[in-house]
Amino acid sequence: MIDKTTLAMPYEPAPEYSKKVAYMCMEFGIDQALKLYSGGLGYLAGSHMRSAYQLKQNLIGIGMLWRYGYYDQDQDMHGHMVAQFRRKYYTFLKDTGIMVEVFIKSYAVKVKALYLDPAIFGTIPMYFLTTDIPENDGLSRSIMERLYHPNDATRVAQSIVLGIGGAKVTEAIGGVELFHINEAHALPVAFHLLKKHHGKLDSVKKELVFTTHTPEKAGNSVMSIHLLNEMGFFDGIPLETVRKVTGMPYNDFEYTPAALRMAGKSNGVSQLHGEVSRTMWKDYDNTCEITSITNAQDEKFWTDKSLKAALDNNDDVALVTRKKLLKERLFKIVANQVGDLFDPNVLTIVWARRFAGYKRPDLILRDYERFKKMISNPKYPVQIIWAGKPYPEDMAGVNQFNYIVGQTYKVPRMCVLTGYELELSAALKKGADLWLNTPRRPQEASGTSGMTAAMNGAINLSINDGWIPEFARDGENSFIVPEADVTASINDQDNHDNYLLMEMLEKEIIPMYYENQAEWTRIMKNSMTDVVPQFDSKRMAHEYYELMYNQV
Repeated sequence: MIDKTTLAMPYEPAPEYSKKVAYMCMEFGIDQALKLYSGGLGYLAGSHMRSAYQLKQNLIGIGMLWRYGYYDQDQDMHGHMVAQFRRKYYTFLKDTGIMVEVFIKSYAVKVKALYLDPAIFGTIPMYFLTTDIPENDGLSRSIMERLYHPNDATRVAQSIVLGIGGAKVTEAIGGVELFHINEAHALPVAFHLLKKHHGKLDSVKKELVFTTHTPEKAGNSVMSIHLLNEMGFFDGIPLETVRKVTGMPYNDFEYTPAALRMAGKSNGVSQLHGEVSRTMWKDYDNTCEITSITNAQDEKFWTDKSLKAALDNNDDVALVTRKKLLKERLFKIVANQVGDLFDPNVLTIVWARRFAGYKRPDLILRDYERFKKMISNPKYPVQIIWAGKPYPEDMAGVNQFNYIVGQTYKVPRMCVLTGYELELSAALKKGADLWLNTPRRPQEASGTSGMTAAMNGAINLSINDGWIPEFARDGENSFIVPEADVTASINDQDNHDNYLLMEMLEKEIIPMYYENQAEWTRIMKNSMTDVVPQFDSKRMAHEYYELMYNQV
């Protein structure tokens, strides 16, 4: 147990960031050693926490201490994906001595807060909540089993712990002026504030901002309002009051519109996503303004220092030499995992992110005979790597993973890697020549993997979605697939995107890599130069204060 004086801000906040804010998120990708994240949302939150520390912002992070993390990805004897759940112990987290109480189905559940010192990973002060303690019974302890639990009631309980438990922990350390909920998982904090302010919604709006990440209505959480009420999601607020405040007269309770009606301000996570969100929720009355703050990543954390030094010194020889060495390091991982020997002189394409239908990891394989011909061309050889974790219960995503694994056995220098966490993600970005991004437009809210790839000399080959329209100059710092008609059928959109993707690869990109290295290096350098500082998370962390926190 630590002395509570240790919990004070370890630095004097910069004057422009003096407002005290608690940032609540279900997942944080801070370091490989702290496996409390699933993917992009966590990576984004981790970069935010590091950049907030670099800027000396008056911000604290509130997260969850998952017993099994998300899951450890493995493969069985046939190469098919297996989700392993292994208990994690983080002895560097310190017991704050703070224990608060939340009520789940009218039953008192103890919530303990553990502290991550900023000195460990270079973040703002962070508090991780757990119910997995001796003071609770087995059911209460199981709430912390794993991130994005498949059981509805368990997920609701997790939201109560994060939102209400997190709010009570902030009160125990002196309180904050504002809560920032990153996605609507922590929405119960809004009802805790409503209770605190005796039903005055205007007072809640002054203490709550909300970031939405999901550009499809179907992807936004919807639960039975009666289940939520029974579980304690509304912190004892009468159901009729909840219905009035949130505008939810029916059985289905929609998290995102409720958050938009209770927050003082909200944002989408790219310029395009902001437009999509405003259109998506335009028929819902009494919602707050939805602005745009484009996601970004921590350049200091992600970028290879020697690669950046070569860029800064305008030393093309050093840049190309370093990139080749980084490819060789990645290929040692490939050899260890799958027993294939990749060639650092061969153009290497990487597709790596969460396996999900709309992200289309198999788009490049759609015309398989054409793909096989391209990848087997002796004049212009190509090698390709996939990596990523589907949700373990998303059988469509798991089946996509397994299907691609099966295809890789048929052609040399193709593979699927497992364990897509921070260290593998960094190795892939540093070792890729071409970073492939194939979402079905406009379903990618932001997407940040291409940012950190660009920071490490991987050129984006992308659908024009998410953050890409704000960055891309086709043929100058990236390669952009011409847009499909989004009103066309899914099949027609996929055919369009596959055809043009292959045309670009065969006729422009692959020949350039082998025949015009000077032009390739020029585009790579433009990419590395253009991505920073606009897509460094210090810009993002600053904008949250400027456009959100200081505006409510």
